Amino acid sequence: MNISSVAIGQYMPGESLMHRLDPRSKIALSLVVVIALFIVKSAWAYAALGALIIGAVLASRVPIKMVIRGLRPLLFVMVLTFGLHLFMDPGEPIFRIGKIVATDRGLAQGLITVARLSLLIMATSIVTLTTSPIAFTDGLESLLKPLSFVGVPAHELAMMMTIALRFIPTLLEETDKIMKAQMARGADFESGNIAKRARAMIPILVPLFVSAFRRADELAMAMEARCYRGGQGRTRLRQLRMGALDVAALTLVTAYAVLVVVVL
Repeated sequence: MNISSVAIGQYMPGESLMHRLDPRSKIALSLVVVIALFIVKSAWAYAALGALIIGAVLASRVPIKMVIRGLRPLLFVMVLTFGLHLFMDPGEPIFRIGKIVATDRGLAQGLITVARLSLLIMATSIVTLTTSPIAFTDGLESLLKPLSFVGVPAHELAMMMTIALRFIPTLLEETDKIMKAQMARGADFESGNIAKRARAMIPILVPLFVSAFRRADELAMAMEARCYRGGQGRTRLRQLRMGALDVAALTLVTAYAVLVVVVL
């Protein structure tokens, strides 16, 4: 496991077009794209939305290889999902492996599912790669603030989601260190069948959970030492402001997504 292959949760500072957008705009834009991905069905629609996401990657000036490498942690899930659709969905037979039959509808549905997952990961990765954790928290809290009138703790939810995203790379890096340390002591994580490899991963979980709880305790103590008391009365160094660039981006991307959903 290589920490450089994980895009979600990381932040790359920059001055690109995507970096200059208000975090609320980026969250809203990613939500529009995600909704469109779940609505469309045709290959042309996925190609059109994929072109939009690639354009966002180019506008962010983030290396596209880094965004694509961010798909690696979900490669096993994608292959498994594709295989389940290929061999379990009804349709016209394509080929057989013993008694297992691959169908044309299963192939099409498997490809659509893999494309949807890939584009979802890329769209959400762009938001985290171009938005600092503090800005992301402020933007998410601002979007959730109207729900506070019905008792929803907007600040606490935004803080929890931001901390979770922030610690994804940290926990993966910790897992990598634990695996390398145990491999240096003779542990084998690659040979044997799936059941054996799954059992070999059990010794990793205990030190990983201990490390995660220790980091959570240290974070809580650091926040208390700085007199953190939640969102009540909290001030911000930088106030969020929607500009002409945000309005233009929201208008164009929303119109594009609606056009793709309606036409394609």
